[in-house]
Formats: sequence, C-alpha cells, structure tokens
Amino acid sequence: MKRLSALLGGVIAAALVATSLATAAAPASAAPSSQADVLSPTPYMGWNTYYGLGGDFTDTTIRSVADSLVSRGLAKAGYDIVWLDGGWQADVPRSEAGDLQPNAAKFPNGLKPMVDYIHSKGLKAGIYTDAGPYIPGRCGLGSGGHYQRDADQFAAWGFDAVKVDYLCGIAANLDPKTVFTEFAQALRNNASHRPMIFNLCNPVTSPDWGNYPESQQSTFSWSYAPAIAQSWRTYTDVGFQGDIKFKDVLRNYDANARHPEVVKPGAFGDPDYLAPELGMSDEEFRTQLTLWSVAAAPLVVGSDVRKLSATTVGMLTDPDVIAINQDRAAVQAVRVGAAGTTETWVKRLADGSRAVVLLNRGDSAKTLTTTAKAAGLSGSRFTLKNAWTNAVTESAGTISAAVSAHGAALFRVQPARGVPGVPHVTAGIPVVTHVGTDAQPDGVAPVVAGGDELRAEVVVRNDGLLSVAKPSVALAGGAGWTVKPVSNAPKVLAGGKQATFAFTVKLPAGATPGNAALTATTSYEVIGHGNQRQTTVSPVVVAPAPPSGAAALSHHQWIVATSGWMSPTVDEAVGGGSPISLVGQTYPTGIGVASPSTIRYYLGKSCSRLTATVGIDDAVRNVGPEGGTSTFQVVGDGKVLYDSGVVDRDHPKPVDVDLTGVRVLDLLVGDAGDGGYNDRADWAAPVATC
Repeated sequence: MKRLSALLGGVIAAALVATSLATAAAPASAAPSSQADVLSPTPYMGWNTYYGLGGDFTDTTIRSVADSLVSRGLAKAGYDIVWLDGGWQADVPRSEAGDLQPNAAKFPNGLKPMVDYIHSKGLKAGIYTDAGPYIPGRCGLGSGGHYQRDADQFAAWGFDAVKVDYLCGIAANLDPKTVFTEFAQALRNNASHRPMIFNLCNPVTSPDWGNYPESQQSTFSWSYAPAIAQSWRTYTDVGFQGDIKFKDVLRNYDANARHPEVVKPGAFGDPDYLAPELGMSDEEFRTQLTLWSVAAAPLVVGSDVRKLSATTVGMLTDPDVIAINQDRAAVQAVRVGAAGTTETWVKRLADGSRAVVLLNRGDSAKTLTTTAKAAGLSGSRFTLKNAWTNAVTESAGTISAAVSAHGAALFRVQPARGVPGVPHVTAGIPVVTHVGTDAQPDGVAPVVAGGDELRAEVVVRNDGLLSVAKPSVALAGGAGWTVKPVSNAPKVLAGGKQATFAFTVKLPAGATPGNAALTATTSYEVIGHGNQRQTTVSPVVVAPAPPSGAAALSHHQWIVATSGWMSPTVDEAVGGGSPISLVGQTYPTGIGVASPSTIRYYLGKSCSRLTATVGIDDAVRNVGPEGGTSTFQVVGDGKVLYDSGVVDRDHPKPVDVDLTGVRVLDLLVGDAGDGGYNDRADWAAPVATC
C-alpha cells in the first residue's frame, strides 16, 4: 500500500489534481455529447452472490434476493442488478453440444425463467464466466474457445451484465488484453443485439498472487479496458468470503486510485464489492462506501442483502452519497496533498461543486481540515453539506470534521449565496491525552484500567464567518466514572477560533473490562438559528488484568489481534491445522499471524521481560520461494523496544526485551516491503515475566 500511495504523490498526481479541479467552469465538457449512447454512463449498481453466499445459491435463493432488493428499498436506490457469480454452472459446465449449462439441482427449470422473474421485479440480471478455457480441478467455468457462442447464450437467456474472470485465463497463461478484447467483441456482436454490461475481472496481482508479468496483472488493465468494458477490476479481491478487513479495503482503494485519468462515462475502475457486515465495523463500512462513491466505482453489494441490518440498508441507500457516486460528470476523486494516516480526497461534480473526503486511516480519532481553495473552489463563503448527517453549514473557507478511527467525513462543497447560514462548527471527538501522568501515544486507541485517572480534551473550532455564543461541552464516561471539568468555557467563539475543553476522568477500581466510551455533548447558540448541539463519541478499551508470573502471552487475553489474512491463531500457524514450527523445531505455545499484524496486551507496568523466538513458519516450506519474509517489532507505549529487521523462512531470531514500566505492549509484524505473500509469521513461545 505504501508503494501504491507513493505513486500518487509525485508529478503525475499533481498534474491530475490540477486538471481535475481546475475545470469547474465547464464541468460537463468531460462527458460525451449524448450519454444516452453510452452503456451505463454512471457507475452501475447491484448485488453479487460471491462474498455473502459463495457458490451456495439456487433459483429460490436468487428470487428471494430479488424480492429483498425491492422490499428493502435497495432497488429504488439504484441497486438493480442481481448478479450470479461462480457456482451457477453444472459440474461439467458445457454440454456435449458445446453449450454452457446450469446446475440442474440448483436451477431445475434453467436460467431463463429466473431471469424473467428478475426482470418482472424491474431489475436486471448478471452472470459470470471466465476468459480462459475450463480446466477440471483448476477452475470451475471457462468460455475459452466459445466466446461468441457463450455471448449469444447469455443474451438469449436475457442477461443484462456479464462478469468475465481470469482464473482459467491465468491457469492457461493467456494474454488478458487479447482475450478480454475478443470477449468484448463477442458481447457487442451477440445474436440478440442485446446490450450487456461487461465487467472485466482480472484479479491477478503481484505480490499478492506471486511473480506474474506486468501485462497479466490487474494493475495493467487500465491501459486497455476503458475502450472495451464498462468496468475493470483494479486489484485483487477485497477479501475472502465472509471475511473482509478494513486494511484490504484501503489497499484496493489505493490501487484503484492510480489512474483516474481514464475514468469516464461508461468506463469505471472497479475496486471490488461493497462488504457490509462481513468483518468490518459499521464505521469502517461507511468509509468503504464513502471511498467507492467518490471513486466513481460500481456499487455492488457482496453481502446477503436479506440479512443486513436496518442501519446498513440506511447507509447503502443514503441519497446524498449515491448522488455523488452517480454524478453525471463521472470523475474519479484524486488525493489533494500528501499521502499518510490522514488524507483529503476531492471529486469534481457536474454542477461545479466538490465532493470532499477527509479520511482517517489511523487507530485514533482526529480533527481533519482542508480548504475550499485546495478543493479547487474560489470565494469567501462556502456551503458545506455533510452527506452522512445532512447538516448544512457555512464556512469561510476551511473544511473540517472530527473523524473517528478508520472513518471518513464526506461533504458536498460549493460557494455560498444569500443570507449567512449556520457557522461550520466542528465539535471534536474526546481525546485521552494522559493516563495518570503518562502521555497517551499519538495515533493509538486509548487503553485504560480500573482505578486510572485520565485527562481528556475536546477541541471545538468555529470555521464560519459568524461567532457562536455560550459554547459548552459536557462529557460522560462509563458506569461509575467520575468526570470533572478543569477548564473554563469562553463566552463567545469567534469565526476562525477554537477552544479546548479539558476534563479529568476517574475510573472506579472495579471497572468492568471491555469496550466503553467517552461521550461529549457540545452546544452553542447562533443568532437567528437558536441552540445547536453535536454529540461525539470516543471508544475506550478497559483492559483486563495484566499477566502475572511467567506468563505465556499466547494464553493471555489480548486487547487487539489482527492478521493480514484470516485471524491470529493460538499455538498454531496462521490458518490452523499445524503447530508453531520454525526450521524444524516445534513450539507448544505461540501466536501465528500473517503480515501485517498487531497483537496488543495490557501489562500495567507489572512486567520486566519478554522472551520469544520470531520467524516464518515451516508451513510455507512446501510453497514457492516468493515472499515469506517479515519484520517483527516489540513496541511499548508507542516506543520501539525491539526490531528484528528482515526475517526469512530459514533464519528465525531470538527476542529478549526489557519491559520495565510498559503499560501497553504491541507485537507488530510487517511484510518486509514485498507484500504479504507467504508471510506466515510466528511469535514462538512468547513469555512475559511479571
């Protein structure tokens, strides 16, 4: 991800920003004169079976999903394609006559009646195949050698969209540009003259897949796909079935952001599917939907829509967010300023306004700012509409928001007119600055324990032209927590000014371990607009008891545990099924992870030493030589106490670290700069002396 982000940080990115943002005076010029001639002039929307159902779907399932799309309001919001991924085909996918055939047990009446039902609901139907030939045991479905025949068949069945994968293609060592171009021609020339959306899906990437030539990778598709397809996958899968991680959402977004110059009406980069309730928090999914919307990416839900919560459906159908995605200018957002933990992304809209994203990739809340000038707008007054909250405020030029960890604020910004509006006031999320006398490390979610005394601050800033009166903040914690203000509130907060409200927070000795929160209620008065109120929440982890004696850390309760793929495993290599093993030596205790990984423990200054052995598990010895390198760090309260350097599969290293005075311990694993391919890393026999 660092490499991908860096690619947008140079001269090319600067030129793209200038080109994209400086053309506000004639925004419609980027679009064809007649979008009616363009198939899917704005990003298509819909649902796909892959992440939520895998291959476990039938005629009944698909009809049920179609019903749910309509009844839950998703179809009305634009999610109108019901898309079958792999799994619809028969075990032997092609008949003796040479035609593709559906699984008779799943679709006893064939596909045409199901497609007709989908159409009767006012929806469209999508289907899946592969550009390569069917290879038994290696890929389950392929159209290689039958492109025109299959395109004609899909059209005859009544399908409106076709996803063409490349798993069989890579297995057959085909050239993706050649075969996808041939498939595109077959779709355009189908015997029924039926318009069908072409989703070009080459997920092959390096280093995630291994060492493949650039021409075969998804990151090369941009160079030819816009001329032949309505969308093209820009990186590998965003996750695994039922397991989507936020870090991989960011990875795919960064890859998708590399070539905004080729996106246009009818041709869109595809960073893969939306994945609510498949591993991410609501906040993280809201960020994914925000980023996909400004990227002008297809909005295709990969989860089982029949099971989604009302909260998730509300996010998916938010009209302001969808309007930004469906903007007729079809411009992809570009980053303004440097890449980093916090970033600003800007999308030029057809009416000359801007969609502005303030993105927080980090693990702690931040107040983020940019300016209307940086977004390509000029003037002295600007209207900001928060796409997620619907709040409409006015700014003198600064765009700010308090953004949760892994969160994103999304504004529609345009010059203001008429009577001055409500000033844009940003009520900060409560920030824990100290635990006792110890400063809280920046960028790390706070960890506290029973009996701790905290200092928390809420910064309130006024970016409007008008002053606000009687600003105040009330702070509340968990059950039994005592909160006392230790600062004075100003009587007036003028435009362009900010005030810090500070508090001491005391936890009871018996505070229950687990997730808690600090909740700030900020209020102020605006002449002509009455009392205004904002509520912001900061999650806080109340730690379990620290370890005691000579403790095997793999058997102690962790606070955070992440792994590059799947989940961390206790006393087994990541993925499970085999013990921790390094160059032939087996360890009875340990933690198996894939890079990147963070394992966090609360020590409460009660431990003096950590010993372990770190290395790449022997489970990778039966795979190719690519990857299989990691870095290991031991971090105490934000300070690096041990750094292994690069560790390969043949040379594990011992760890012996002084933990004196450490409250919070992090065990970090990185990818050593070559991606996470084959990085099955072990913390073998980690013992804390406490």
